[in-house]
Amino acid sequence: MLQILVITLRECIEAFLIVAITIAYLRKTGRTALLAPAYWGTAAAIALSIVLGVALAEVAVQPLWEGILAAIAAALVLGMVIYMLRAAKHLRTTINANLESAAQKTGNGAAFGVFAFVLLMITREGMETAFIVNALALKTQSMEMLAGAGIGIGLAAAVAWAWTRYGHRVRLDLFFQVTSIFLLLFVVQLLIYSFHELSETNLLPIDNEYWHELTEPYGPEGFYGQWLSAGLVLVPLAWLAWSWLKTRGTRAVAA
Repeated sequence: MLQILVITLRECIEAFLIVAITIAYLRKTGRTALLAPAYWGTAAAIALSIVLGVALAEVAVQPLWEGILAAIAAALVLGMVIYMLRAAKHLRTTINANLESAAQKTGNGAAFGVFAFVLLMITREGMETAFIVNALALKTQSMEMLAGAGIGIGLAAAVAWAWTRYGHRVRLDLFFQVTSIFLLLFVVQLLIYSFHELSETNLLPIDNEYWHELTEPYGPEGFYGQWLSAGLVLVPLAWLAWSWLKTRGTRAVAA
């Protein structure tokens, strides 16, 4: 459940922030007529993400697809971490610049530009979530998934609201750092799971039976896999504690 919670929390915060920044910029620049295309773009992106998630669930029933989905999910998570570590500090500036470019078009071109921009930005988050959730769904109970996703979405909405309301008081940089550590460890877990499932298909150019048995203890239910799952919690918490102590020490010196 923890993986689902963090994934939905991270992805939904990114999506909520994109929508919040878009709406705030359009209102600030007096382009309220373009709010409707932004809302429609958000709705269309959510619908596309749901369709993709359902389609993936239909095919992900064999070890081959389990392995492929886990590998794709690992690549998407890694790309997400790299992107957000680079773009988090300049997210508002980047979105505003792209919106300005889209909104400067004349007539229906501006509306379509804003619609397409929001659609692409939100769909990217939704596609990542669909792949990752489907990869996890193959080894997670449905009630745990539902609970984790619900909690993640709720927390994301709360963080996004706090960010739009209180701005600088919400340390999104620390949030992205801590969740990035979690997700990097999660990538390792996904890659091991992917390799384990693909070796079961006997399609890899190796001794599939040997490697399938060798990686069994590293799976989610295996001995080493359970330690890795514990590390998903302990390592980010350690980083959070270290960051808090560092900030407190800096303030003490400054005082």
